Amino acid sequence: MPKQISVISSVKDTYKEEFVANQLVEAQINPSLSPKMRHDLIDVSYTYKNAFASDNEPLGTIKGNEVDITLNIDRQYPPVLRRPAYPASPRPREALEKHI
Repeated sequence: MPKQISVISSVKDTYKEEFVANQLVEAQINPSLSPKMRHDLIDVSYTYKNAFASDNEPLGTIKGNEVDITLNIDRQYPPVLRRPAYPASPRPREALEKHI
């Protein structure tokens, strides 16, 4: 039995090494972390790797937690709501228009 466990763990370690080499290559892990903290961080990152976006799988690929991001260039509010909070009276408005 121990041989099976070591074979399974070595296969997992191979996958983890590939994950670190491919996915975490650009990650900037704090150099002041202890080796154990760094190892724990890599373990958590590997265990929950599906929670992170990648080049092939964009944000929102976790089933049950999809994210819909809509980029909007339209103005959100009608012109009536976009008026200044304190509109200028005619005299100050003329002075403002001279400077603008």
